[in-house]
Amino acid sequence: MVPLMRGETPNDWRKSIYYHYYEGEGKVHNVYKHYGVRTERYKLAYFYTLDEWEFYDLEKDPQEMKSEYENPVYAEQVAQLKAELARLRELYQLPENDA
Repeated sequence: MVPLMRGETPNDWRKSIYYHYYEGEGKVHNVYKHYGVRTERYKLAYFYTLDEWEFYDLEKDPQEMKSEYENPVYAEQVAQLKAELARLRELYQLPENDA
């Protein structure tokens, strides 16, 4: 804990985080069910009830107003986050159909 308080980042500090939003449409936040991965700069979400993806560059679009999923400029980042999402789902032993 002391290194963190000094502003030092551990070598094994995670670079991404997996999340899963279960509530769904018609609930408090009125957001479709989805899961995804987020890094400091990017966010990739899979809306499994719609079979749709969204990708955001949080540095350029912190309010997540325009998905860049189809933008070829971000193809490499989308592919990297899809691989990271698959890695995290395997790490946390999430079943294919846990949606």
